[in-house]
Amino acid sequence: MKKTITASLLLLSISTTMFSQEIPIESLNTNLEKNKNQYSQSVLDKEINGITVNHIALTGKKAIVDKAQDGYKTIYLFFKGKGNVNAASSDYEIVPETILLPNVAKNVTITTAKNDTLHYLKITSKLSAQDLIEIKEFPVENTQKVYYAKFTDCKPYTEPIKSPNTISRTIMPNKIIPRIAMGTVQTKGPDKVGAHKHPMLEQLFLGLTDNNCVVYADEAKVDFPQYSLLHIPLGSMHSVSVEKEEVMYYVWMDFFIDSKGEEWLKTHNVTEDKK
Repeated sequence: MKKTITASLLLLSISTTMFSQEIPIESLNTNLEKNKNQYSQSVLDKEINGITVNHIALTGKKAIVDKAQDGYKTIYLFFKGKGNVNAASSDYEIVPETILLPNVAKNVTITTAKNDTLHYLKITSKLSAQDLIEIKEFPVENTQKVYYAKFTDCKPYTEPIKSPNTISRTIMPNKIIPRIAMGTVQTKGPDKVGAHKHPMLEQLFLGLTDNNCVVYADEAKVDFPQYSLLHIPLGSMHSVSVEKEEVMYYVWMDFFIDSKGEEWLKTHNVTEDKK
């Protein structure tokens, strides 16, 4: 009888392990090998339908030229190093924590500052037939011009799940690319982002410089360090906590299932800048 109970408990343990919730996470390699001037790696491949993410590192004098693809939109998140982007015949200064969308620019040229290494995420969204219809209704200034912003220059907002000590910013509003919005969360511990869920959207988190916190989703939890990318399981009850003297600083990326889900963004209340 005792052996039967032990065997049953073992099977239960194995079953729980197999089917328990997990939080997918990948570290980004920020150490470019010697004598290597470029690095490109897919991150969290096939986690979100229609979205591809690549971590790219660039150093030296040789530039990267990216050409636009019909039926796709691209977002560049520069998180480490300095450089320059030329798009639509204009130059844009790149510092750590800068976002750029080429929009109608046919190509972009990315170069690194002297004696530096530039790290960024290239996020590509495949436009659905409905996206192609809706984007025609977006404000012209949102879709016909290069979108460029340093994170610290973006508008702050508050929301009920965050403490008054938290600085949140919208770094990419919706209605630029269909069904996508992005922002940052920044605070020092002890603090937290309260538990909540949003079954209407997929979400990625990018850990920025000095980020060191813990992410929870249902019964799972994972350490979330700087320069890592994680995927919040769809529809999970999730939260983030940071211990005393540690830093919480990350980009959230919302990928809505449909445009109706963007109503969620109305929970963000624009405020005066705390800088």
